[in-house]
Amino acid sequence: MAISIKFLITYLTLIFSIFSLITADLTIDFYDEICPEALPTIQTLVESAILDEARMGASLVRLHFHDCFVNGCDGSVLLDDTPTMTGEKTAKPNNNSIRGFEVIDSIKSMLNDICQGNVVSCADILAVAARDSIVALGGVPYDVLLGRRDATTASLSAANSNIPAPTFNLSQLVANFDSHGLSMQDLVILAGAHTLGFARCTFFRNRIYNESTMDPAYAASLQSICPLSGEDDVLASLDGTPDSVDTVYYQGLIQSQGLLDSDQQLFQGDGSDTDSLVQFYSDNSLSFWSDFGDAMIKMGNLNLLTGDDGEIRENCRVVN
Repeated sequence: MAISIKFLITYLTLIFSIFSLITADLTIDFYDEICPEALPTIQTLVESAILDEARMGASLVRLHFHDCFVNGCDGSVLLDDTPTMTGEKTAKPNNNSIRGFEVIDSIKSMLNDICQGNVVSCADILAVAARDSIVALGGVPYDVLLGRRDATTASLSAANSNIPAPTFNLSQLVANFDSHGLSMQDLVILAGAHTLGFARCTFFRNRIYNESTMDPAYAASLQSICPLSGEDDVLASLDGTPDSVDTVYYQGLIQSQGLLDSDQQLFQGDGSDTDSLVQFYSDNSLSFWSDFGDAMIKMGNLNLLTGDDGEIRENCRVVN
């Protein structure tokens, strides 16, 4: 027993040390001296964008997610194609899907003026904009660690292979998140970001016509807007309150009303660990808000560029 306890303490100390090294260059007050108006500016512009279009909040959260899952939270998702590099915007999970680039452009341009120089990274803008979107739509604030730097390249192949597909089964989802150092609980919590936003018909068509695990009345309502062919870009909300951060998403899973295959995989009614987590967060909104913030911070610290690595882009779409 003593040996086991000693091993556990050593293991936890090692994990803490590794995490500390990873986040050593990140602080919540990174911009307090070099540009104290940075975070208030991002917040104001995000709130304005969401006021113009509530759906933009979900889009900004999704941009951060799709950035972090491809070689880390380094702003690579924002890079346009060049003659020598094909970026991530046309990857299968992103093409005609991710959006909000103009909002990020506006934020970056304003920050360059207000900060009197190029000091705020695009990767940090994504992380803060995601948090501010959550808060603007009813979620609870959480501290974002800052000091990321931007990648000087992007990877189409990594985007195609690393972002979980809406057709993934539970084993594939768990394996994908594990490959990023994220747990099963992180999976269920971060899937809760689907409390916001919409999905295109092309991503849920097969489910509503061929899956027996969907509530029949819900499937019929979706079939009325998403035919067997055509109308690929018609949108349906991921839960019943797409412009509000709440636990309706989890309640929908329990009622067999997950829009995407990957959503419903989290609750299959078999008493699994993910079933228990979905039920717990469905019943405990305060725990969801708290744990969601923790999971976003954890995801936001994946494979960072800090210190002298990478760069701070003048324009988020192109390298300096």
